[in-house]
Amino acid sequence: MIHPLLQEALDMKEALVADRRALHQIPELGISLPNTVAYVTGKLSEMGIAYQVYEDCSCVVATVGHGGKCFMLRSDMDALPVEEESGLLFASKNGCMHACGHDLHAATLLGAARLLKAHESELKGTVKLFFQSGEEIFAGSKAAIEEGLLENPKVDAAFAMHVGGAQKYNTLIYGKYTMSSVYGFRILLTGKGTHGSMPELGVDPINTAVHVYLGLQELLAREISAQDEATLTIGHFESGKANNVIPNTAVLEGTLRTFKVELREFLIRRLHEVVESVCKAYRTEFEIEVLSDVPATVCDDACTQEFLESLHEVDPEMETINAFHTMGSEDFAFITERIPASFFFVGAGVEDESKWYGQHNPHILFNEDVLPRGAAIYAKVAMDWLEKHC
Repeated sequence: MIHPLLQEALDMKEALVADRRALHQIPELGISLPNTVAYVTGKLSEMGIAYQVYEDCSCVVATVGHGGKCFMLRSDMDALPVEEESGLLFASKNGCMHACGHDLHAATLLGAARLLKAHESELKGTVKLFFQSGEEIFAGSKAAIEEGLLENPKVDAAFAMHVGGAQKYNTLIYGKYTMSSVYGFRILLTGKGTHGSMPELGVDPINTAVHVYLGLQELLAREISAQDEATLTIGHFESGKANNVIPNTAVLEGTLRTFKVELREFLIRRLHEVVESVCKAYRTEFEIEVLSDVPATVCDDACTQEFLESLHEVDPEMETINAFHTMGSEDFAFITERIPASFFFVGAGVEDESKWYGQHNPHILFNEDVLPRGAAIYAKVAMDWLEKHC
């Protein structure tokens, strides 16, 4: 027998799909999402749900219920600078794409809002609905927290889910240390340009950059245990425009990821030391700019267990696997480091596995059947948590 809350969500599937497809066609980047915010707030107004917009970061925060403890549901809604090649009739055409499924996330939370509003009289407290911008650039969650997201009313616990386009539908993975921290950095090296025929008259920043690159890679090879988990990747290396000129500058950009706080602090300190010492050896000036600094997403064990119980009650056929542990990063971590929370990854692969693609791929497809199930799970988790803790 289908759980009543899931049946209600299934009955609204057409509306959920319409929301998802409308959002899919207006993808926006970063922390400026005027069209997306307008769509979400329009739907909340139709439901009679009170909300506020954090104008500086395009985040929408709504509440359902009154008084008591406060439980928060979060969905991100920003897109990627990817030209869509999915072939969908509702594909985006503005050069951006919801290639990570955030359109499904926002539509799912709108569905949960409808369910919670319909059951508002049954709520034992308050549910805060957080429609977030800027997840892809690790900016929205932190900005919203600075705007007062976790206060007025004070949030006691939180939950979020993420869809996966290359994961079997109606499966879910969870874990303790779900996603790693990320320290993004930009190293600007300044030497002294000169003609390539007279290198002795200059200071070659490319030479310095090569030694910096090798030194940073050796941090992982020789300074941490093989049992520890860490990656240090240089994804951008740029210098010079002519083959016979030693340039003035070189740029390295990369990311450092790990799970342990102490290991992260050690590697960041050593990164700065390596850059400083190499630059001193090769007479090069340097600047290090921090591009991102996000903690690991660490889930609360008690929350995870409670949320799984709610999930299994609303959808006993969903397969759950304790295997969520990836070097990818997620700015929901700014929430998990402050309050008890948990973050699940739910399968949304289409039926034809030959059409599965990983996140951020321009061809990625998602199974829209995940929408009503996600909405029901969100609503059930929130209602159950308030029932147990208020």
